[in-house]
Amino acid sequence: DILAKKSIWIIGGDGWAYDIGYGGLDHVLASNQNVNILVLDTEVYSNTGGQASKATPTGSVAKFAAAGKRTRKKNLGMMAMSYGYVYVAHVSMSADYNQVLKAFNEAEAYNGPSLIIAYSPCINHGINMSFSQAETRKAVATGYWNLYRYNPELADQGKNPLTIDSKDPTESYQDYLKGEVRYTSLLKAFPDQAGELFQRSEEEAAMRLANLKRMAGE
Repeated sequence: DILAKKSIWIIGGDGWAYDIGYGGLDHVLASNQNVNILVLDTEVYSNTGGQASKATPTGSVAKFAAAGKRTRKKNLGMMAMSYGYVYVAHVSMSADYNQVLKAFNEAEAYNGPSLIIAYSPCINHGINMSFSQAETRKAVATGYWNLYRYNPELADQGKNPLTIDSKDPTESYQDYLKGEVRYTSLLKAFPDQAGELFQRSEEEAAMRLANLKRMAGE
């Protein structure tokens, strides 16, 4: 009781968390131990030169998905929430600094497993990385990336554990996609298919938000 509380954090990328290391991550979450996990989500295997992974979204071009990925992105946050005793947060640093800070503080204070998934622009997105923080703001403003916090302690208080921190989209989803080379390269190579995949991507984003609102009781 006189020793400082240990703060344990596991930090990794989406290739590890969503894909090759998911079994281990899931085991840690299911163990119900007081440990925190931070996933830096670039939506691609960055360390293998931009290889597609389960975190790669619909329509995005990557190695082994040269004609655009045809399946939707794995919803890691929703899978973790299904346990009911895991703290989960979806954050994007420049989109809402206060929400990021609140998520880290709540995760640290929560006596149990915590998972924070942070949107992380990558050079494989084909953007000017000096404007990466601006890109994270756009991702949230267009509805490409949602901000939320799921705190099981609220359920113990009789409240809804899910809080949606981002507003409804205020900017063009399609313009956002067309601002990154991982999408525009598909538009150049397969224009007919690109339109269909981009539309599907936007519909999937709307579906994710609708599901979050339903869970949050909005």
